[in-house]
Amino acid sequence: IMFGYATEETQELMPLPILLAHRLSRGLAEDRRNGKAPWLRPDGKTQVSVLYEKNKPVAVTDAIVSPQHSETVSRESIIAYVHDTLAPRVLGEWYRKDIRFHVNPTGSFVLGGPSADAGVTGRKIIVDTYGGAGRHGGGAFSGKDPSKVDRSGAYFCRFIARQLIKEKLARRAEIQISYAIGMAKPLSVRVDTFGTGDANAAAEFVKTMDFRPAAIIERFDLLRPIYKQTTNYGHFGKPGMPWEK
Repeated sequence: IMFGYATEETQELMPLPILLAHRLSRGLAEDRRNGKAPWLRPDGKTQVSVLYEKNKPVAVTDAIVSPQHSETVSRESIIAYVHDTLAPRVLGEWYRKDIRFHVNPTGSFVLGGPSADAGVTGRKIIVDTYGGAGRHGGGAFSGKDPSKVDRSGAYFCRFIARQLIKEKLARRAEIQISYAIGMAKPLSVRVDTFGTGDANAAAEFVKTMDFRPAAIIERFDLLRPIYKQTTNYGHFGKPGMPWEK
């Protein structure tokens, strides 16, 4: 079972919490590479909590930022960097001084990477998608070629959910499909607009789509070596990826 999700709450048609979490992670990497914070190391974790009212984001309430760091930097310096440098720049209009920041809550994050937290393929499937705002069928993307519908089917569902938003058929949409091994056509297709649009029109729109794996691969030209771009900061909401066009 594969899912795709999209929402009009951000320009990228992504849920705001995961979008901001990825921005914080990307900001850590940028500051490490450009020398602004030379004590940063390659590993790190981020999480953002957002207050919603009537299904619309209104404020960031909490943010966890846990950067891997050298042994020489003090905890006070790390906290000051997150509060004064990273967060205001990266969160932009969503930054407020009353956000509760939790910076390396365990106290220290010197050891990182696979040597400290083993395992790569199949991990972090929610971080790779919608941060829990949308459902997930359970199949990981990374490590699989596009003939596996765990990957290509989920990409296509994301593409269709985006189209429903762009066609003004919904303000929030989720697509669910299910396959059986050896059968090219899906066993079921489900559309959920969460009461935000024309559910019947959305369902009719989805019926025009070709869900066969070979058709998805051809449509997105998925046999190209494009997947390095998905190894960090999620698989969705990135301009230039074929399922985001």
